[in-house]
Amino acid sequence: MASITIRNLEDDIKQRLRVRAAQHGRSMEEEVREILRREMGGGAPARNLAAAIRARIAPFGGVDLAIPLREPMRDPPRFAQE
Repeated sequence: MASITIRNLEDDIKQRLRVRAAQHGRSMEEEVREILRREMGGGAPARNLAAAIRARIAPFGGVDLAIPLREPMRDPPRFAQE
């Protein structure tokens, strides 16, 4: 297993971590491991927004939209010159 060292951790965060570890009956080191396991482990990789939307609406089925025919561009306006 690998190990890491965290430097320059704010005193407030260290104190809160110590209290949280004590509430759970663990050492600070084990509490950090548990936090990392919960946050990093077993999660699916992030998807892009389009894939997330597609996955959410896929169960409802698709919708065929009529695409209107393209029309030729209009001539640009002509301003009267004096």
